[in-house]
Amino acid sequence: MSLPKISEAEYEVMKVIWKHAPISTNEVVGQLADQCDWSPKTIHTLLKRLVDKKALTYEKEGRVFVYTPVIKEDDYISEQSASFLSRYFDGDFGAMMMQFVEQGKLSEQDIAELHMALDKKQNSGEE
Repeated sequence: MSLPKISEAEYEVMKVIWKHAPISTNEVVGQLADQCDWSPKTIHTLLKRLVDKKALTYEKEGRVFVYTPVIKEDDYISEQSASFLSRYFDGDFGAMMMQFVEQGKLSEQDIAELHMALDKKQNSGEE
């Protein structure tokens, strides 16, 4: 299944919905008001676009719209990561990691998390 293309602004809305779903329009506006300077009308427009793109679904409960994601956050992030890797590093994960290492873009915590993930993968015997 191909996932819809989501803009950066739409992604910010999706992050709130993934974290709090099911969530009402007013709750989405409230959550984003703490993070962005968007008007409620802008947020309503973004919600409509995400419904049109089939990234979200909604139910009307009385006078309130309640949103639920159609796409999973992990699926979206995986597809975006693969697209990024393919576009900028010809699919070569090692080249991407070397770029981060050489540019000093990895913190000590990033390195520790990578070690833990690699150890876990190695110890699970997965190929």
